[in-house]
Amino acid sequence: MVATLLPLPGPGRTTEGALLSLSDSTDLPHLQRLTLNSMADGVFTIDRNWTITSFNRAAEVITGWPAAQAVGKRCSEVFHASICGKNCAIAESLYTGRAVANRSITLQSRDGEKIPISISASPLTDLDGNIIGGVEIFRELTGLATLRTQLSKKFSFAQMVSNSNAMQRLFAILPEVAASPSTVLISGESGTGKELVARALHHISDRRDMPFVAVNCGALPETLLESELFGYKAGAFTDARKDKEGRFAAAEGGVLFLDEIGDVPQSIQVKLLRVLQEKVYEPLGSNTPTKTDVRIITATNRDLQNLVQVGKFREDLYYRLNVVMIYLPPLRERKEDIPQLVDQLIMELSAQQAKDIVGISTSALNILMNHNFPGNIRELKNIIEYAFILCDGGYILPQHLPDPFNAVPQLPEPETEACPVRPQTLDEIEKQAIFLALEKNSWKKSATCEELGISKDTLRRKLSKYNLNQPCMDDLGQD
Repeated sequence: MVATLLPLPGPGRTTEGALLSLSDSTDLPHLQRLTLNSMADGVFTIDRNWTITSFNRAAEVITGWPAAQAVGKRCSEVFHASICGKNCAIAESLYTGRAVANRSITLQSRDGEKIPISISASPLTDLDGNIIGGVEIFRELTGLATLRTQLSKKFSFAQMVSNSNAMQRLFAILPEVAASPSTVLISGESGTGKELVARALHHISDRRDMPFVAVNCGALPETLLESELFGYKAGAFTDARKDKEGRFAAAEGGVLFLDEIGDVPQSIQVKLLRVLQEKVYEPLGSNTPTKTDVRIITATNRDLQNLVQVGKFREDLYYRLNVVMIYLPPLRERKEDIPQLVDQLIMELSAQQAKDIVGISTSALNILMNHNFPGNIRELKNIIEYAFILCDGGYILPQHLPDPFNAVPQLPEPETEACPVRPQTLDEIEKQAIFLALEKNSWKKSATCEELGISKDTLRRKLSKYNLNQPCMDDLGQD
């Protein structure tokens, strides 16, 4: 009998595995059937009508469908995958005659559970080279996703993630800072996550059940900022027809976050100083002090010490605010965080937009790693959001990135051959199957014999016949 050995491509020109295909409709020989069913990856084949013609044991385990019930059904009835339709990998391989490698999607198991998987697909051809169907191999990614989640928790605090030493030191002291009633000044460039740190401090403090109120002091003119912070009484100014509470009142018992504190006019700096010193303030148009119980956290992207020296920021207020100083380094100084930040952004956006985008390709990530990010994490988030618009699913590629990133010269991706396969003899198939089993079992005789269902004597004869030797060793591995 004549058969075909189909390679299943991995990244670049590597081979992830192989599938044995016979040229007629008879059952696979015992050795080949054992090999397929011993694979940890699911494998199934279809004909040109999208009808499943074979379904291995791992496919049964991952999908929950017994092979007897899956065979004969259309593949979309069994898999309910996120790319069923226009982005179907096996359809692409049939239409183009080329293999499709490592596409990450989700499928819906028989009991309705969504399972992340990585798939590769290749066309099946007859002896004359005509495409008669397709084969797909898929690997469950649930364990990998769990591991990534565990690693993320290890290097995270609240919603912040980082591997850098500077941020890890910050994560270590944040619980103590949160437990303190002292004012906090967070400094760092725009987009480094200053408000995120403020929210994290609020979230783990004993004020977590009380309000968190944020005010961008740089976005409001002086007159409006004063009334916004302290509120006003009816008649305080034109159109003030009734009393209005300010942000201090709204944050009572909780945290008031004053962003861009360096832009606050000096007339309001005096009133903020009084709040910090005496815990009271006066609404606009009122002469009656109002007591307040608010923890103040401030942030700035400016050099407050320099502003103090040039007379634009009160020195006494600066020292009142700067009881606890937190500095957030720019992203260009902690580029080791970019992969983890990208993963977090992808998970968040996938959930928000219900898209099955599970990662970023190495080539696209390399482009981001070589960028200095003047806009820091905010800029990175915008880039990933843009990529989500263009990426239908799987991995974000360089062409999904915005200009000028998608114009960065890349080394040409090696093309996967269009599988110009030739018929394989049974000896060639047997040699390949034995070699794969030996590699899988670290060249241990007993485990290999058990997997292939043959005796040790048979294995020795086959090794001699096919001249199979363990790489870099003279003899077969011992048990």
